Amino acid sequence: ARGHWSTWPAFASGQTVLKSHKPCCAPGERMSSNKQALLTIPKPRYLEQLESYLRKELQYLDLTKRNSQELRLQPYREIFEFFIDNFKTYKPLLSAIKNEYEATLAHQKETIHALEPLKAMVATVSEECSQQILALQEKEKVEINMLKQEKQHLLKFIDNMKEEKSSLQTQVEHLQTSVAEEYARYLNEYGARKLLLAKLNDMHNEQLNMKRHQVQDVKGEDVVKLTLALKIARQDLTKAQLKLNAMIADYGDVVPRRDFESLEKKYSDLQQETLRKDFDQLRKEYQTLLEIQRETAEERDNFFTELQQAQRSCTPRPNWAKCSEVIPGGADRWGCLAEGKTSDQLVDVLLEEIGTGLLQEMNVFPGWGKGDKVPIYLRHEGEVKNKKLTKKDVVNILKDIWKEKIALEQQRPVLPEFFLSYLQRKYGDTSAMEWSYTLYENMRLCPSNHVMSSFYDILTGKVGNLFGPWNTCILLMAMREAFPLKRQDSIQELIDASRYKLDCTEELIDYKSLFKEDEEGNPEPFVAKIRSQYIREKQEYLRELRNNLGDLIEVNAEDLKAAFCTIDPDIDDQTLDTYVGLAYQVGREQTDQEVVPVDTALERLLAGDVRRVGPAAREESKTDCVEE
Repeated sequence: ARGHWSTWPAFASGQTVLKSHKPCCAPGERMSSNKQALLTIPKPRYLEQLESYLRKELQYLDLTKRNSQELRLQPYREIFEFFIDNFKTYKPLLSAIKNEYEATLAHQKETIHALEPLKAMVATVSEECSQQILALQEKEKVEINMLKQEKQHLLKFIDNMKEEKSSLQTQVEHLQTSVAEEYARYLNEYGARKLLLAKLNDMHNEQLNMKRHQVQDVKGEDVVKLTLALKIARQDLTKAQLKLNAMIADYGDVVPRRDFESLEKKYSDLQQETLRKDFDQLRKEYQTLLEIQRETAEERDNFFTELQQAQRSCTPRPNWAKCSEVIPGGADRWGCLAEGKTSDQLVDVLLEEIGTGLLQEMNVFPGWGKGDKVPIYLRHEGEVKNKKLTKKDVVNILKDIWKEKIALEQQRPVLPEFFLSYLQRKYGDTSAMEWSYTLYENMRLCPSNHVMSSFYDILTGKVGNLFGPWNTCILLMAMREAFPLKRQDSIQELIDASRYKLDCTEELIDYKSLFKEDEEGNPEPFVAKIRSQYIREKQEYLRELRNNLGDLIEVNAEDLKAAFCTIDPDIDDQTLDTYVGLAYQVGREQTDQEVVPVDTALERLLAGDVRRVGPAAREESKTDCVEE
């Protein structure tokens, strides 16, 4: 409630009259009298209301609670706010003072709240430290007790040592006394011995003098002369020894003349005998060489006569090197084509090159007509366009025809009809004859290519169909197709193995019988030969790998891969990883950290399926010369 504002006790000074006012009294007496007068003035009504309100509020509070101080502060805060509201003039200043106090109290509360966990932590740490101190004190007590016991033990040990020292000191003193007595006794004995030795020496000298006088009296020789003679004799002995050493050094390697002459005679006799034997041997060899020379001269004359007769009766051998000037590719390609071929084969090669060259220049082929004698795949009237295919294109087309024909084995189609139907189906009826004539002419002019020559022979009826019994030519073509990396001698071994049951006059081979097994599961010689060749080729392949590795004892994955790529450049990454995995018997990601002995790696590869992927380097150099 708002009360009436008064200036108590200031307003009372103008209304109150002091009863006993003395003008001449001292200032101190006057002040005390003023205080007494003020106490008699009644309080302002608003002040009494505020004090009454404060007393009531304080009575209502429960000061037994934990936050009693904050509860007690609240009535005072309200009284102060009432006071500020009524004090209009100083309200801003008083409000600022109050707010500052409130902010300070809030800050102090926050600080107290922040410090309460620290207080708890300090209490906890203090308790822990107290416990640690107690534990350390207990531990130190134990250690102190142990040290005290050790101290007592050491003190006892020191006492024992002192007693032992005193005992030893007594013994040392006793021994020193004994040693002094013994030393005095030995010293006396030493003096007595010296005196005795002196007496003995004197007696010995006297005896020597007596003997010397006796000798001089008997012989009458002077000792000085004897000493001088002995000295001269020793000098002569030294000179003689020096002379003897010089003689040995100068003539140690000299042979006596008698021995020298005897040895010289033996040497001359032996030399003459050796020379005589050598001369006889050389004479015999010379006579033999003369006979050989005579026979060689006769053979030379005979060969010369035969040569003259052959030159007169035979035509001169052609100079095949001239062909390199007209063959595409020059001397290098002609050298590859002519290597290891006879004159008849060289004629075929030359005709093939000339024919293929002319074939590329032709734009059209003349038609064969539509007669019954004309093959079905060449029945056409008029000119046919030349497709100008390369050997590679022709071989690929023929291989595709073979694959489709093999897929239709049960229907047993005839090759000429199938050949025409394939071309019609793939290139259309209008272009089929163009492809047929082009393929036919290429096959006819290229007998050196086994694919084209074999297809041409079957197409023209020179050999039978591939289905059913095969002849040697068809089997040869099939094996070259199946084993392109085999050498000619290996192919011939397989041909011989396939004909082991045939007579010399039989040509047809039942290819299905080559893969049969007997009752015990043993394969036919053809399959056994393929297996033996596979093992042999694998051993050669690994032997070449071993030679490429050189003198290495252990090999890592990178070196092994490099060796494989060197001996087999056409090997692919997947096959290479497979071979390396076989050698190391680990996964692909673990081979980089592995190192194994070379012999172990080769044994593992020999046990696995390892074979050459591409032709060897020397074989590639030959095949590169044959251009498509």
